[in-house]
Amino acid sequence: MNFGQAIRSGFWNYINFSGRASRSEYWFWILFTVLVAIATEILDAAIFVYHEGLSPLNSPLNALSTLVLLLPTLAAAARRLHDTERSGWWLAFGLTGIGILLLLYWQYQEGTPGANRFGPEPFAKRLSPV
Repeated sequence: MNFGQAIRSGFWNYINFSGRASRSEYWFWILFTVLVAIATEILDAAIFVYHEGLSPLNSPLNALSTLVLLLPTLAAAARRLHDTERSGWWLAFGLTGIGILLLLYWQYQEGTPGANRFGPEPFAKRLSPV
């Protein structure tokens, strides 16, 4: 899956927490969210005047983009965990400090080959044309 397909898949599966997501789909989506965050911070800095410190009130574009991308990012992370034969509820483990490292390791792992209890392999089913 390439960068454009991953973005399209992320928005197509906006709140879809079922199924599986390949590594490329997940990591391209994360790259997209990071690029959006950088772009909106730059726009916020250019448009709005910053005072003593940064806050979401000083970064309205960044706060809005974070809210818009939060659900599809959580959904993609849950689908990625499904690809490694783990429940999406493991995302709650990320609220602990050490849990973030474990989740990163799991997100990096190769998915289980063939169908698993969460569905067919991500590349076995193709995205609907948009």
